[in-house]
Amino acid sequence: MKRRKYLKDALVLSAGGLVSKLLGAVYRIPLTALLGSGGMGVYQMVFPLYCMLLTVSAAGIPTGIARMISSGECTFAERPAFRMFGMAGLAGWLVMSALAVPLSAAQGEPAVAACCRLLAPSVFFVSVLAVVRGYFQGTGNMFPTAATEVAEQLVKVVAGIALCTLFSGDEQSSVAAAVFAVTLSEAACAAYGVALYMRAPKRRAPLYFNAAGVRRAVLGYTVPLTFSAMAMPLGQLIESIVVVALLRGGAADATALWGIYSGCAVTLVNLPVSLSYGLAAAGVPAISPLARRGDIKGAKSLAARSLAFTLAASLPCAVAVFAFAPLAADIIFSSLSGPERALLASLVRIMSVSCVTASLVQTSSACLAALGRPAAAAANQWLSVAVRVALSAAFVSSGMSVRGTAAAANICYLVAVLLNLWYIIGARDEGAKAGLLCPFRACRRRCGTHHDQRSVL
Repeated sequence: MKRRKYLKDALVLSAGGLVSKLLGAVYRIPLTALLGSGGMGVYQMVFPLYCMLLTVSAAGIPTGIARMISSGECTFAERPAFRMFGMAGLAGWLVMSALAVPLSAAQGEPAVAACCRLLAPSVFFVSVLAVVRGYFQGTGNMFPTAATEVAEQLVKVVAGIALCTLFSGDEQSSVAAAVFAVTLSEAACAAYGVALYMRAPKRRAPLYFNAAGVRRAVLGYTVPLTFSAMAMPLGQLIESIVVVALLRGGAADATALWGIYSGCAVTLVNLPVSLSYGLAAAGVPAISPLARRGDIKGAKSLAARSLAFTLAASLPCAVAVFAFAPLAADIIFSSLSGPERALLASLVRIMSVSCVTASLVQTSSACLAALGRPAAAAANQWLSVAVRVALSAAFVSSGMSVRGTAAAANICYLVAVLLNLWYIIGARDEGAKAGLLCPFRACRRRCGTHHDQRSVL
């Protein structure tokens, strides 16, 4: 029964993620035609900073809150999380607006500044939406996460095409319109997610509610996960500055090359990776209660099963991506020139192995968090990203051009998954440590029981 429930949850999330990624990939066809490779390069330059700030205010929230709720440690963890991460989202909005001009100067693209300001409000909306998703995942309801992911892409596609068409002929205005469509989509989905949350039946806070303890517990789980998730966007931000600068030393179209890699090749490779998202997210509420009870053997067995499912799903995808890379480049990105499509196909083939390794990194990181080892996942991510940035710079400098960045990404994911597997195999009982975070511990010392959650908030 538990296995059937796990697979059902994974299927719902994977279906939502796959539809979302498909919509995103299909969106790239008209978007590339409307913006061109140069416009796509500018469009992609905005997102590393956005993703990094988004990571600080939103990443780790769904997994952390889902673990707390599903394990029974704090079944109302989302309430203080709304306040904490809503404020973090507002701070991210302000920081991104303030860094718009410095980032534009560092990347050598004046159009980036306006795009950063238009995208900045999304940091707040995604933070709120992340708390909603964490709450529902913790209660075992995966539908809201899948529904908001699909709605997010639908709004972005419709708004993006409409606004880009409206400003067609002006590259800078078209790029800004495409970026603003992202903000519109996040605002709409945050409103939808909050509406779903308000309608859901919720438990009341316990009599011995300790607000400060709950906040510490929420931060105790989400901060390591956030620190882990920060590694990848920070690495991409540094890459967008270092690699483009190095490419400019040997190519006149450095921005276009970066756009083909990050805007086209990475999009195609990430499409099958979305299949494993459901396996990763569904594994947290399934593994957490076992780890919480001290059944580490059972938890590790379920983690191994999650990784096996991930490998089985991602391996055929990697083969398909490698085999059909030229066809996909010709069909999806037909607006690119012949040499640009040939470069895109070679990049996708180089990165096809990442369909497997990136999927395994996603699932193994979630398993480590569910086992009570989020700090290990964070350390592994940072080490692998440091390897990626260093190798990208070395490979591009050696004359491999943007293909060197693709090769560095492959090595980065491989390092991360090997380190994660090492820690999963060596996991020990973390139940006692996890208990230190529980906001009810003072109450348990007095009466030896975990009070039911009926009282005031």
